[in-house]
Amino acid sequence: MAAVQVSEAEKVYIVHGVRDDLRLDGRGCEDYRHMEIETDVVSNTDGSAKISLGLTDVLVGVKAEIGKPKPMVPDEGYLEFFVDCSANATPEFEGRGGEELGVELSNTLYKVFNNRHSVDLRSLCICPGENCWVLYVDVLLLQCDGNLFDAISIAIKAALFNTRIPKVHVSEDEEGVKEIELSDDPYDCMRLNVENVPCVVTLCKIGHRHVVDATLQEKACSVASLLISVTHRGMVTCVRKMGGGSLDPESIFEMTEAGKRVGKALHAPLMELLQKEESLGKKRQKVGFLG
Repeated sequence: MAAVQVSEAEKVYIVHGVRDDLRLDGRGCEDYRHMEIETDVVSNTDGSAKISLGLTDVLVGVKAEIGKPKPMVPDEGYLEFFVDCSANATPEFEGRGGEELGVELSNTLYKVFNNRHSVDLRSLCICPGENCWVLYVDVLLLQCDGNLFDAISIAIKAALFNTRIPKVHVSEDEEGVKEIELSDDPYDCMRLNVENVPCVVTLCKIGHRHVVDATLQEKACSVASLLISVTHRGMVTCVRKMGGGSLDPESIFEMTEAGKRVGKALHAPLMELLQKEESLGKKRQKVGFLG
């Protein structure tokens, strides 16, 4: 992740502010920065979304292709993730730095999203053991100002909501050979149910408290972070500790409870915005939420 140097005086100022529930930009400890989101922004994809969280910009595209199911789950499709850390986002992404972060982000996204509790993977099955839909989720980091995981997870949920998969008709000839025909009617498509798709909430421990949606300056003052993926019902589906410092059991409990609370509250306005934007059709404009 991009590293920012802060002076000792700045660090003391940030830590004392967090202690009093007041951050440099005026937010409380559990407040997000203003967020703007657009869907259907990339023409050659089956679904796409762009999110701006403060100065962090993320673009996500979803492409559906027919592939072969995995042997262990022959009646399910699956998702594949690729994260491109653009060197224009921050100098830290140049060379190996961007590649390593991209792999780390992709592996975490796979754990969070590629399971039957998140997406109905069985709805992606075409012919059990033979054919299924594979959703290739490409993430491009355009600009980095902290809190990448949260921004990416929200953009992925929005892109999956926007995804339209062509309806499939399977027929057999006299010899039993199956043929797959895809509908060429753009309105004859399958939509994904994203209700259970989680959002990631990253909490950074600063001093004796923790903050949501940390900026790069706040991240530099944090000893460790806890990444929590939370569904709309407040159920935790994945927890990951990040950073070199340690977290005591009491801090982990408090951060987990805060993550559940914040994550649960995140889903309703997001879904409301996505549905509103879709209903506007071509009249839609960029709209923010949690602003």
